[in-house]
Amino acid sequence: MKKKLLHSITVIGFLSFPFINFAQAPVLGTAANFVLFSSTGAVGNTGLSQLTGNVGTNNGAITGFGNVNGVMHNADLTTAATANDLLLAYNSLNAAIPTFFVAPLLGNGDTLTAGVYSIAGVSSVSNTLYLDAEGDSTAVFIFQMQAAFSTSPNAKIVLLNGAQACNVFWKVEGAVSLGTATSMKGTIVANNGAINMSTNDTLEGRALSTAGAVNTNGVLAYTPTGCGRPVNLGPAAPNLGSAACYVLFSGSGAVVNSGVTFATGDIGTNVGLTEGFEALNVAGTIHPIPDVSTAQAAADVLAAYNYLNGLPYDIQLLFPAQFGNNLVLTPHTYLLDAATSFTDSLYLNAEGNSNAVFVIQINGALSTSTFSRVILINGAQAKNVFWKVNGAVSINNNSVFVGTIIANNGAVNLTTGDSLYGRAFTTTGALSTAAIVATSPLGACFPLPVNFLYFRGNPVQTNAVLEWATSSEVNNGFFSIEKSKDGITFELLTTVNAGGGNAQRNYSFTDSQPYSLTYYRVSQTDIDGRRQYYRTIQVRMNIGTGFKATQYIQGNNVIVQASGATPGIGMLELYNLEGKKIASKVIQLTKEVNVYRIAMPSQRGTYLLNIISKGKRLHTAKVMLLQ
Repeated sequence: MKKKLLHSITVIGFLSFPFINFAQAPVLGTAANFVLFSSTGAVGNTGLSQLTGNVGTNNGAITGFGNVNGVMHNADLTTAATANDLLLAYNSLNAAIPTFFVAPLLGNGDTLTAGVYSIAGVSSVSNTLYLDAEGDSTAVFIFQMQAAFSTSPNAKIVLLNGAQACNVFWKVEGAVSLGTATSMKGTIVANNGAINMSTNDTLEGRALSTAGAVNTNGVLAYTPTGCGRPVNLGPAAPNLGSAACYVLFSGSGAVVNSGVTFATGDIGTNVGLTEGFEALNVAGTIHPIPDVSTAQAAADVLAAYNYLNGLPYDIQLLFPAQFGNNLVLTPHTYLLDAATSFTDSLYLNAEGNSNAVFVIQINGALSTSTFSRVILINGAQAKNVFWKVNGAVSINNNSVFVGTIIANNGAVNLTTGDSLYGRAFTTTGALSTAAIVATSPLGACFPLPVNFLYFRGNPVQTNAVLEWATSSEVNNGFFSIEKSKDGITFELLTTVNAGGGNAQRNYSFTDSQPYSLTYYRVSQTDIDGRRQYYRTIQVRMNIGTGFKATQYIQGNNVIVQASGATPGIGMLELYNLEGKKIASKVIQLTKEVNVYRIAMPSQRGTYLLNIISKGKRLHTAKVMLLQ
């Protein structure tokens, strides 16, 4: 419930002054680049934490961190500047004139609007606290805690109506302790106190202490975007020249396949033979022996390697043997200065910039575990990911690898069940594949028989409805839809005959037995038997499984008690019987029992109440106002 009364009282108090002080964000300076920092104190980690932003201390030890998506600083010129900037930011926050005075227990479903909140004594957040910017993305929230601060397990800070984590600040006089699985938003500035983050905590912001240790244990923490922060696009991509048409290529070495491999893009070598690839399974040109095209591609691959090798790195990942392990990277040039072992998953986060470029420089060989995955998020694209490897590359069975690999003086080996969304090149060395799917981001460099417009899927009741469209079809025989539980091992679901022609064609198929999370991919097969894969998508079913809700009228409000939802933001909506929306409210859905309220109109009548989450209606009921 918004603290309307409290706001009204506070505003009346300030009307007697000639000026009203609105909350203003402090200038963080170099401290803005740090996700964890202490001016005087140790900075340590236990468990597997994922951190984006610099980590450092100006006076203390740094221990226990694996790979960090940021620069590690210990008592250097940067930390000296940051300690000074942090003190200035603390003084600014401490001097801000309060607009509200609130009790030390925050949360429990309360909603606060922008302002400076002064809190005397030890304070805490329990359950959920909503921060509502009321449509103003520049709205600033400052919390001045005059003593220690903590959160209960599973506490959540939820930002509404344009509120941004970069505009939220927690100034604490003393220690800060975040309970397990806390979802925290904003920059924490602890004065003369330690900051402790617990297992499964998430922090979109920063944890900064003027004097005190900063400790994490299996957390996800990242510096916030927005508020004038420069857009990070990474380095410029290399010019691949004619090599862009190839999906598998060696400048000098045999290129050999065993098993049934599907490829989109050209395949060849400039020294040696290309063998074992079935032409019907390759949407591109197979160059069995060196020719003019392979000679130019060899020169272009070498030029691209030299460019990538000469790029100055932004961030050095200090533990090449621990690469992967759910690490999240943003657009930068990264250096791993030794042979690298890639285990589990790597997330590449473009932060909403579809042109963002990622370059990973590996000074040594690269090997992966089975079932390793490169996962693109927030607009990242395979065409903008580049791996420079000084040595051999071995992508183990059933891996999903993304980006263009350029190995220098090393063999490249892609093994059974691998999916490569990118390219695999080597300047010198053999290249072998065994029953893989390799798809160049550019596709094939000759006109394809089918131009796909889209492939998408949606849950409809207990079914998954798949739709795709083409703008033209030439020599196309049929489409194949395949499904998978894990995105690696696929089974044929159905085939659909092609319509043909140059007009737009729309197709659909309903899977009546989808998994809770199903991967689907579509391919087209020419009349002469050649196959081309287009795209893999996900369809998640039953987001409201186990959802229960009851409602009743209390005064002029509808009270809703609900539980069993997949956690996330939802909408509570009220319509009249003519279908006009009367009221709506953002709500936080959880598996636990929550109580929500929404105001009824003043006139008597019957209304429709809906609960919506992720575009799916979880609950519909009629409510009647009788007086």
